[in-house]
Amino acid sequence: MTLLPLAHDDDALLASFAETRDEHLRALLAERYLPLARSIARRYARGSEPLEDLVQVASLGLLKALDRFDPARGVAFSSFAVPTIAGEVRRHFRDRCWAVRPPRDLQERALSVDKVAEELTNRLGRPPTVRQIGQALELEDEAVLEAMQASRAASTTSLSTPRGSEDDGDSTLEATIGTPEDGFERAEQRALYQQLAQCLTEREREIVSLRFEHDMTQEAIGTAIGVSQMQVSRVLRQALAKLAAEACIS
Repeated sequence: MTLLPLAHDDDALLASFAETRDEHLRALLAERYLPLARSIARRYARGSEPLEDLVQVASLGLLKALDRFDPARGVAFSSFAVPTIAGEVRRHFRDRCWAVRPPRDLQERALSVDKVAEELTNRLGRPPTVRQIGQALELEDEAVLEAMQASRAASTTSLSTPRGSEDDGDSTLEATIGTPEDGFERAEQRALYQQLAQCLTEREREIVSLRFEHDMTQEAIGTAIGVSQMQVSRVLRQALAKLAAEACIS
């Protein structure tokens, strides 16, 4: 078993590693600060993301912190490492854990809102209000609600998922999805025609209606209104030309 250095030796080990880049020292320091990485990983553990995966990501962040740390700046390593490790975990969620990926700034805000909401829940003993989360993060209520909505994009639900209890039988989410309805398009076309048809005479509207709404032949229309098929054809051509012209003007 590797003997870990005492806390007062950390600064000396960090300074030595910064100077020598010795891999043995790097491994020793990584083992020393691994509990810090685990602690940060647990803070972000949620949903279906396995904790061990987050620990691996946090450990990678720890190694990056060790490689980037400069003792000459006079900053404690833990103060430098925490945001570096946390940033690596947040980046993991941002790049790997979103089923539908919103903009990056919204992803970051969603992660912050989730984290603060969990902290406030533990502190208050109940879920916090939107305003309480907003006050903690200095965000407007709308920004908090947008972030909460974005968090739902982190996972998807199968369309085969049952909608309720087993008593509902085979009812699934897929059954709630509507099918294309061409009735709306027909209604729009009818409304448009009623508007354009104002340019037609009463006889022209009657013949157009018999031809296209009632699907009557020109011969049948002529018999119904007492004119020849040729006259029906001529009126139809005139009416359609008027409608086309009116549509262009509109």
